[in-house]
Amino acid sequence: MAIVNVSDQTFNNEVESQGTVLVDFWAPWCGPCKMIAPILEDLSGDLGDSVKIAKLNVDENPESASRFGVMSIPTLILFKDGQPVDKIVGLNSKDSLKNLIAKHQ
Repeated sequence: MAIVNVSDQTFNNEVESQGTVLVDFWAPWCGPCKMIAPILEDLSGDLGDSVKIAKLNVDENPESASRFGVMSIPTLILFKDGQPVDKIVGLNSKDSLKNLIAKHQ
């Protein structure tokens, strides 16, 4: 499944629905955010349709970032059936992200 870009306007439809969604809160000027992007692409390929991966630019969508208490980026929040169930901050390996998702499946 391709990575989906979400905004404050589309967040509810794309994230707060059924299933498991990993949301990457990021910004274009953030070095670690750029470094995690290919890891998320890889992860998306590995996980297929079992988990949706979404990206939210915090500069363009401050409402959603504020709502979920995002203080530093990258912050990745895992949603299960519309509810945030786990959060990880900073650059992480593909394996640690896989483990985060596996805990909630």
